[in-house]
Amino acid sequence: MEDRVREKGEGSERWTAAIANLTEMSSNLDSLQKLLIKKAVYVDEETFAKASRSSEQAHTIKVLEQRVETLERELDAAISAAARARTEKRQAEASQKAAELRALEITKELENTTKVFEVHMEELRAKQEEISKRDKEIKLLEAIIQTLGGRESLPAKG
Repeated sequence: MEDRVREKGEGSERWTAAIANLTEMSSNLDSLQKLLIKKAVYVDEETFAKASRSSEQAHTIKVLEQRVETLERELDAAISAAARARTEKRQAEASQKAAELRALEITKELENTTKVFEVHMEELRAKQEEISKRDKEIKLLEAIIQTLGGRESLPAKG
């Protein structure tokens, strides 16, 4: 309840201040109007037209100067952006070259590893063949021993 009373009080204070401001502005406008009437200079139409044209041209010149300044700022920003883009492009190209060189190094390492692997595989095959050959020789010798051992044991038993 107190908040509503306080809000109404603040609202009326604002309205009072606004009305006072409007009254003061009205008074200032009246004073300005009286001053202009006393100090006004009247000129003929040709002079007024020339002055109006000059004023319009000055306004146009000012607008164009502002546009030129804006365009200069945009151009500077574009030049800066282009320089950054060129720098980024060079960095990207350098990174790409480094990546390509690394890829070549890895490819060479893989090729070398493959060659070493092939050599080891050939050695393993050769060892496997040697083991297989010796295994056959051992089996042949065992068969010979069994055959010879069996003949000697046969006459001894008989």
